[in-house]
Amino acid sequence: METVDVPLREPPVVVNAGIGVHGVSGLLDVFLLPDLWQLHLYGYTAELTVGGTTHPIRPGHVSLIPPGAQVTYRYGGRSEHVYAHLRLPAGGEPRTVPVMQHAGAQTPLLSSLMRHAVTVAPSTPVQAAADVWTVLWRVAHLSGAGGPHAAFASAVAHIEACLAEPLTVPRIARAAGVSQNHLGRLFRAETGDTVVAYVRRRRMERARHLLGESTLPIPAVAAAVGIADLQAFNKACRRELGLSPRAIRAGGGPADPSRPLR
Repeated sequence: METVDVPLREPPVVVNAGIGVHGVSGLLDVFLLPDLWQLHLYGYTAELTVGGTTHPIRPGHVSLIPPGAQVTYRYGGRSEHVYAHLRLPAGGEPRTVPVMQHAGAQTPLLSSLMRHAVTVAPSTPVQAAADVWTVLWRVAHLSGAGGPHAAFASAVAHIEACLAEPLTVPRIARAAGVSQNHLGRLFRAETGDTVVAYVRRRRMERARHLLGESTLPIPAVAAAVGIADLQAFNKACRRELGLSPRAIRAGGGPADPSRPLR
């Protein structure tokens, strides 16, 4: 097994996150999680075998292992990694991702996000899910093979990390390292939307998730998706999701969850 198909349309459910220390009492571990994906970021040298394929582990490598896959670790001594075990809701077109790859220049950011997820998971699981979702999108775009244009991936990662902040097309273009016009062409090609429409859709998708899966007050949800004005947030929810924030929180819908956001 060298690649996996990863559904990323919806945020994950983080069941467990932590810092794993292995190779102390033994140099061989075998794991199988029937229902959970395994996301690991490594800080050591070892070997991982998944589905009959052996992958070298080096500091800065990241692995993504699907449910039901037996994994075998062979350590060279004390080995520490940060991990998350999670469920990924089905839906949308999956991304093909290598089981093992090097995070390169992304390593410090991925490590920071993963460690923050570990810290907040016990008290604020929705924040841990947001951190891990951002990591998964970045991991999905590391190789660039068969995936979206690198500048598009950088723009999406910037949007995901900054939904609570003012997001303008010039700012996103600078983060992606391209002109505004080129950014617009990339978004049209990859999503069929303008940059502004994509940001609006992602704000509302995250708002729907937070309203349904967290206990954050509605004003805090509005702020978390970059809409500080509560009246504007109410109007946006009604326009894009078909219901008021209170109705969404109460479990009302939208009436058709597959209804595309405009």
